Amino acid sequence: MTHLPILPILIPFLTGILLLLPPLRTTLTRQRAASLSAAALNLIVALFLLNDTANGVLTIYALGDWHPPYGIALVADRLAALMLVLTSILLFASLLYAGKGEDEAGRYFYPLMMFQVLGINGAFLTGDLFNLFVFFEILLIASYSLLIHGGGKHKTRAAVHYVLLNLVGSVIFLFALGLLYGAIGSLNMADMAIRVRELEGANLELAKAGGLLLMVVFGLKAAMLPLQFWLPRTYATASGPIAALFAILTKVGIYCLLRVHGLIFGGSAGEVANLIQPWLWWIAIFTLLIGGLGVISSPSLKRLAGHLVIVSVGTLLAALAINTQQAISAALFYAAHSTLGAAALFLLSELISEQRGGALDRIVRARQVAHPLLIGVTFCVVALTLIGMPPFSGFIGKLMVLQAAGTIEQMVWTWSTLLLSTLCALIAFSRAGTTVFWRTSGHNSEAVPVSRTKYISIWILVLAAPLMSLFAGPIVDFTDATAAQLEQISRTPAILLEGGHR
Repeated sequence: MTHLPILPILIPFLTGILLLLPPLRTTLTRQRAASLSAAALNLIVALFLLNDTANGVLTIYALGDWHPPYGIALVADRLAALMLVLTSILLFASLLYAGKGEDEAGRYFYPLMMFQVLGINGAFLTGDLFNLFVFFEILLIASYSLLIHGGGKHKTRAAVHYVLLNLVGSVIFLFALGLLYGAIGSLNMADMAIRVRELEGANLELAKAGGLLLMVVFGLKAAMLPLQFWLPRTYATASGPIAALFAILTKVGIYCLLRVHGLIFGGSAGEVANLIQPWLWWIAIFTLLIGGLGVISSPSLKRLAGHLVIVSVGTLLAALAINTQQAISAALFYAAHSTLGAAALFLLSELISEQRGGALDRIVRARQVAHPLLIGVTFCVVALTLIGMPPFSGFIGKLMVLQAAGTIEQMVWTWSTLLLSTLCALIAFSRAGTTVFWRTSGHNSEAVPVSRTKYISIWILVLAAPLMSLFAGPIVDFTDATAAQLEQISRTPAILLEGGHR
């Protein structure tokens, strides 16, 4: 049995513990070196997993050799491997940026980042609903502390709202687990997908209630309407590297909707088949609309990035609502693009804040940004990527989503709302760019020198847009194969109960 699936959990877990102990705890330099090394190793392992799963191999890793449904199982397939690679890239770029001063604001920055990634990676790999709850709590506890990294009244206020909201979400999650376990008698996702087809009577109604509660929990994490109000302010108050890593958190919610509901309540689930589809379509449309309004009214670059995350969530929900293999493939391509693009904008916003003095990242007339040409070119590439202009990956991702709309009704609503949100992004970025780089009132003599390492960390993410366009063919082939594999697993979930490789 290959042990690759457990490594994305063990690496951040062990690194986080070692960072709390001597000798790594004693100096920041050692913490930086150890964390970057762990992030690089995590990325290598994720790439190996991506390579292993690319030919259709599906690995079920039974912890302690206790096979499901009685033991804890990790599932490594194309979808999980893709999300692990995205998380690893964000972690490496965020730590590289933070190593030039951002990490000095708090003592436990690096251990918390490791535990955050531990929770994220575990959520992507687990095949058990209760363990999904456990990994959710791990990533949430780490995110609570990371939000107040560096202190400050605004961070504390935003963190309190975030904590209270997610505590409510955790309670709802537990209620949902109780209902589902009572109705189905199992929390292993594959086992539940088999048993749910035979439910009837009261157990059937309990399973429906539990499934809808799960949609609320995952929707809260994904920031879908009407549960999106926490995200822009929360992300805007976080420091750049932390907000960049947080760009993957909404995709955890989308992933859970796709994985859990697609498997347990998918098209082959009998009486509970496609349980959330009637709700998902209109939620997606209004999430897109409210995200577009937020984008065009954003007072700062980080707020703009936060509302763009909501727009991306609405786009992904629309693809999930269409619920065809073509739409799921489009969602996966767009998820990769939007995650890396939003993370790049969060880091760039932090860099611009450092160069503008008291104006920070607010979209107002202020002193000139130091090195305006290089930063301006970077801003332009990021803007074109997130707007969805050709030849960057955003254009391909949105085009794939638009082409996935099959019926007239789907085409009318998807095309109109997605293009409207794109127009809002175009206007917002035009206003922000002209204000920040052209409407200036003199050079900022107090601006700190820009580290070359910070540029490199941002461009690691920025280059994803042209590279995804350049290699769009192989990437789309991979996302098509991933969507087909998810459909196969949904039809025959028993393959997840058979240990080893498939």
